Formats: sequence, C-alpha cells, structure tokens
Amino acid sequence: MDLPKNAFKAAIAEARPQLGLWSAIRDPGVSEMLAGCGFDWIVLDCEHSARDVPEVLAGLQAMAPYPVQPVVRVKSLDVAEIKKMLDAGAQSILVPYVQNAEEARLAAAAVTYPPEGLRGVAGSVRANRFSAIPDYFNRARDEICLIVQIETREAMDNLEEIAAIPGIDGIFIGPADLAASLGHPGNPGHREVRAAISEAIGRVRAAGKPAGFLSPDEDLMALALEAGCVFAAIDVDIVALRRIVMRRLSEYRQNSTQE
Repeated sequence: MDLPKNAFKAAIAEARPQLGLWSAIRDPGVSEMLAGCGFDWIVLDCEHSARDVPEVLAGLQAMAPYPVQPVVRVKSLDVAEIKKMLDAGAQSILVPYVQNAEEARLAAAAVTYPPEGLRGVAGSVRANRFSAIPDYFNRARDEICLIVQIETREAMDNLEEIAAIPGIDGIFIGPADLAASLGHPGNPGHREVRAAISEAIGRVRAAGKPAGFLSPDEDLMALALEAGCVFAAIDVDIVALRRIVMRRLSEYRQNSTQE
C-alpha cells in the first residue's frame, strides 16, 4: 500500500484554484454526503464546533471514498491535539490564531517527525494504514499540508515572517476574528476590514504562498478572489442549512397568507 497523495496540497502549491466548504456539523453521514458534492476540500472544524477526535475520525472515514481533501481545523496550536489528528489519518491541518513566526515554527514542528520536528512516532495507526505503508515515517511529511490562520492585527504585522517559516504550505485569512481585532466585531464587510483582507492576501501571494479565505458572503468572496485567493471556502454547512430552511419557511408562510 502506498502513501495517499494529497491532491489539495499539490494544487495550492501550483496556485490552482480550489473550492471548499466549511463543516461544523459533526454527523459522519453529513460529512459523507458533502464529500460527494464535488468540492475540492472540506474543513472539519474543531475550533468553533463540538467536534473532537472521535468525530474527526468518523468524518475522515466517511469521506475517504470520495475525491475531496478533508482539512482538519484543530482547536488551537496544541501539539498533542495535532498529533492525534495526524494519527487518525488527517493529511491537511489548519491551525487557527497563529500570531508570529515562533508559533508558526511550532505548528510546522508539530506535523513533522523528529529529528526536525515533534510529531510522536506511533507504529500502527490509521495514518500509516496500520503499518502497511512502507517507509511512512520518512515520507509522511511530503503529503501533509500545513495551513496557518492569520486573523489578528498582530499576525498581520508579522505576516511575512510567518510565511517565511519552512513547512508552512498555505496561509488562511480569517475574516471574522480579523474584523474583531481591527475594532469591527461582527462586521467583516467594513471598509477597513475589506482593505485589510485584500492587502493580506496580496502579501501572502507576494511571499510565495497560496492564500485561503472563507465567506458565505458573495461580495466579500469576490474581493478575496480578485486579490488572489487560491483556496476559497464558499459556505458553511450549518449556515447554508439554516439559510435554506428559513427561505423555504418564508415561502410557505407567504403562500399561506395569500390563499
């Protein structure tokens, strides 16, 4: 059995656009359904959902038959949590709230085996197909994609230093926390935040890294794509679900009042 290829990592390294979806719904049946919708990548979010390692494992297993790359957003820059997600078979890790080069360096070490990194060596786990992948420990990092999330004024100030850390495969701009950090909580469409988003994506690309972005707002996403966003998450499953059911309810309410 060979090491699974990470098509998403290869694509963003070549700046080939990748369309994605954010998933906060923990049910593996939902993960499987979403995996068959045609997205290039889907985030299994642990930071702002109740999802933990068992749910991530179930989601990874449910999505495995489909040509989509699961990206696990861990709760924080926690080396132990990252190790568990990798052992469960995650090949793409998104680390939120990275503020500076030192934190980016720790994130890179967490996904890399010694002597260069800190990843714990487990002999028989899902990641190495329970010892079935030859030379896994020397080859694993080739297919692991590490993305760090920039979402504060401090991180913006340190963006180029973060991008320069070896092992960082992509940089994701988080609009909600960035808006809050800039003094506009709940308003990522504010002109100052829009300008910061556009500037950050441009700086990421100028530093030679692919830039990522999330927004269900079509106007904000258009701004990010124009600025050079490579991997774009165009919606959030739980947000999309509420939007659709509320629209359907509104339609039927209107119809009932007209009868």
